[in-house]
Amino acid sequence: MILMSYGPGDIDVRKVQLTGGSTYTLSLPKPWVDEMSLSPRDGVRIDWRPSGALRLTPSDMIDYQEKRVFIDAGKLPKDSLHDHLMGAYLSGVDKIKIRFNPDNYKLFRKQIRRFLRNTRGFEIMDESEKGVELICLINASDMPLSASINRMYLQLSSLTRDIVSVLEGDDLDLISDAEEREAEVDALLYLVERQVCVALDSHLVATSLKLGRNQAVEHSNLARSLERMMDHALQMAELTKASDNQKVTDNQPLISPISVWQRAIKQLMITIRTRDSNEIEEARSSLKQAQTAIMNFEEQLVEGRKLSKKDLFQFRMSESIRRLCAYARDFGEILLNIKMYDEMIIDKSDG
Repeated sequence: MILMSYGPGDIDVRKVQLTGGSTYTLSLPKPWVDEMSLSPRDGVRIDWRPSGALRLTPSDMIDYQEKRVFIDAGKLPKDSLHDHLMGAYLSGVDKIKIRFNPDNYKLFRKQIRRFLRNTRGFEIMDESEKGVELICLINASDMPLSASINRMYLQLSSLTRDIVSVLEGDDLDLISDAEEREAEVDALLYLVERQVCVALDSHLVATSLKLGRNQAVEHSNLARSLERMMDHALQMAELTKASDNQKVTDNQPLISPISVWQRAIKQLMITIRTRDSNEIEEARSSLKQAQTAIMNFEEQLVEGRKLSKKDLFQFRMSESIRRLCAYARDFGEILLNIKMYDEMIIDKSDG
């Protein structure tokens, strides 16, 4: 018995036919042809997937399709416009139309400006006292995920390097822009998550990014790990700025594990390209040793005495350093996941 497919999710089994002695054909379900508005002689793109499956896409669908969303700000909960705009951004929309009461223009305009600061690619296309139209100028398939991740790493590594310089006696001005650097990493994370969402929704975007969908998700995980590390780097910068210029000698127990982390995360960033298991495990092992050293240092700080202001500063700094090492180890684990997925061999089952 042959089942007819009437919509997405239905299953249809059809037999391969041999025509002309050398050509194999397979008929397409009529409901699908009608839904795709196909006519005789229309083109259909065929993608041969690594799993062995064939994916059919009408040629017309390969062209750019704009995704729009309309938001009536007046009907939203109080102060939630920014959150709704972020949701639209991360879901991959290309155009956002916002309507609001002219009396609330200044309030909503402030939230829209905040959204534009926190994201990359969106600009105001049209604006009036009754509404704003935003449009995305960045094509999700144009910017490789690796470029965004590398930019996040550069911001993170530069801030930690400057923190070490200040701990060693340099001027505090080196880390005066720590919040701006952290905001840049946040914006890049949102961009990566947006691209991954679009790639999961469109195999054409995934193909343009030269990443499988599993790889895309894991790259999002890499970006998330970097963002979490940046959160702790910002906390370290804020603690350093409020530390009243602790003596250089007092900070040596902190500088050593930071140096270990710096070497390890640099090594792990290189292995995104090389996929070297030995390098990954070496970096993760050094990070674990740094975690152990920092925990021993923390135990010595709190052992049998009341924490002084200097002790409290070092304890809070060490906690963030320990977190840096932990998230960097997670980063290495994600790289191993990517490597093993790429090396996986799928055998056809006889059962």
